[in-house]
Amino acid sequence: MLHSDAAPARIDEQEIRLLPKAEVHVHLEGTFALGDILRLAKENGVALPGPAATIFDVSTHDGFTRPEVSTGGTAQGVGGAGLSGFLRFLDWQCGLVRSGEQAARVAYSFAARQTASGVRYSDVIVNPTHWNAWRGREIALMEALAAGFDEAEQDGLGSANIAYSLLRGQSAAEAEQLIGDLVSRRPARVVAVSVDGDEKASGRTGEKFRGAFRLAESAGLRRTVHAGESSGPEGVWDALDLLHAERIDHGVRSIEDPALIQRLIDDDVPLGVCPRSNVTLGLYADWAAHPLPRLVEAGVRVTLNTDDPAPLACTIDEDWAVAAEVYGFDRAQLARFAAESIRASFADDDLKRELLAELELLTPALAGAAPGGTP
Repeated sequence: MLHSDAAPARIDEQEIRLLPKAEVHVHLEGTFALGDILRLAKENGVALPGPAATIFDVSTHDGFTRPEVSTGGTAQGVGGAGLSGFLRFLDWQCGLVRSGEQAARVAYSFAARQTASGVRYSDVIVNPTHWNAWRGREIALMEALAAGFDEAEQDGLGSANIAYSLLRGQSAAEAEQLIGDLVSRRPARVVAVSVDGDEKASGRTGEKFRGAFRLAESAGLRRTVHAGESSGPEGVWDALDLLHAERIDHGVRSIEDPALIQRLIDDDVPLGVCPRSNVTLGLYADWAAHPLPRLVEAGVRVTLNTDDPAPLACTIDEDWAVAAEVYGFDRAQLARFAAESIRASFADDDLKRELLAELELLTPALAGAAPGGTP
């Protein structure tokens, strides 16, 4: 049951953390902890853009204000003049990562953060355009991050693979060159390609990136695309038809197009939904106005994610608890979300089976009832 007239008992975050789960829509650029930033700034002799206590509240910094509109790139709980200011903040932050050791440390810290929230596997999105010190060395950045993820996994933390993301403003030629290099060198842990950036500012970019995505698809890389946030349903259609997206990041405005909803159901395409991000950015007035429960009721495959948890000041277990409270989701539905997150991920089949089996032991008869009964 998705809704109840009676107020449900609040489901505690600790209970949610115990559910084996994956996260499929989270940006590494949006997960730097305050301690990570302070240490990196000190190592590089770089001044902070403002007081450490308010570093994520960049509205206190000159040139940075809170966003007024939603965008389709990395979520964007802070940012000057909309997305542009937040992207400047990300560029500054990621620009502090200048060595392989520092990049590996950021990856390790991400894995620790995810594990603390009960996330056992992550498809983490990395957009190299933010990492200024690595321009022209994008593959080296991927290798350094993979080394950090390797160490984290060896230490018993959750597993992570990388979705290498293009920026919507890049040209078709640049995108094809980057993906061609990725395909020829195949750095460890890069399992997918993505597109993010400002949909509204860039317009429809599906045709521009068709060649790069075909190259990735022919090489066996998975495909996920940011769409259906500021772009409306047409961005999702383009992601499906032109880029052969296997998963849509956001996708919430699909609810505006019944034919698109049916297409998502028929093609078994999951959405990586991030309600807090959508509400914080003003796409919806509040959680109650968000279409998440309508997407679930329509039969669309839905996963619940954080997008950029550090600037949004959230964790995935907290957001699942809010969703349960606002929408009346019960424990059975949360178990189905956990199972769906695992199935929608780009983890290998062995890990999916392992996590689903563990989930079913914790929630008998619930995990097996989730949509798409096999990994």
